[in-house]
Amino acid sequence: MIEDDPGYIILHSKRNVTRFQILVEIAEHQPAIRQQEIAVMLGVTPQAISEYIRDLIDEGMIKASGRGRYEVTREGIEWILQNAETLENFAKHVRHDIIHQITVWTAIADEDLKAGDRVGVYMKSSILYASRRQTSANGEVAMDTPKGEETGVIRLDGIIEHSESIVQVCKVPRVERGGSRSVDLDNLKEVIKTVSFVACVGLEAWVSLKKIGRVPDLYFGSREGAIDAALHGIPSAIVIVDEFFTDFLRQLEQAELSYEIHDLLSP
Repeated sequence: MIEDDPGYIILHSKRNVTRFQILVEIAEHQPAIRQQEIAVMLGVTPQAISEYIRDLIDEGMIKASGRGRYEVTREGIEWILQNAETLENFAKHVRHDIIHQITVWTAIADEDLKAGDRVGVYMKSSILYASRRQTSANGEVAMDTPKGEETGVIRLDGIIEHSESIVQVCKVPRVERGGSRSVDLDNLKEVIKTVSFVACVGLEAWVSLKKIGRVPDLYFGSREGAIDAALHGIPSAIVIVDEFFTDFLRQLEQAELSYEIHDLLSP
């Protein structure tokens, strides 16, 4: 077991954890750092820090070049690196071997499923489904589930295949620049015909959609909704007032989504 590895002694010794923290603090702030500052950072008494530092000096881990001036020696750096690697390996063990086992993915049962069934997990109509058909991502059913109800899938391995949609970004002017009265409604109608989800930002955008007979699917929280829909592969458009346009493009780029821009200002 990983706990039996001698390298993991730091995880079972509060003293070694504190020594590690002290060495890291000194390394980060050397050479001018006072024991009082280290005590505040670690939440322990100055007396305790003084004892630790005295021991670390005796062991050759740090050297003192005057009051309040400490430096980590080569031996100290090697000890930090060794234990940092230990902590990093333990964190990987937690993420990959432990959390991986208890993470539960929610999916719709595409057929009657029994606890323990090996299933594939896949996107269908932008919704996550699970069935006994093996796919690029496979896991284990956590509970008996009739078809059509949500189930939990654990020990999921692989990558769930899905495609993202391109967001159609339709820019309309603010009211003082003409608002919906300056929108090329024919162009707007053509764009909207190509998508199944429409969001809008601003009353000028809402009125423009009303003029072509389209009620937006989302008004409040529309920017986040348009991004979420596109990430799930739903063909999406957002009709947005020009003052919010640039910030929304930044959000799309952060989400690494592709988009097409339609400037709807009438010629």
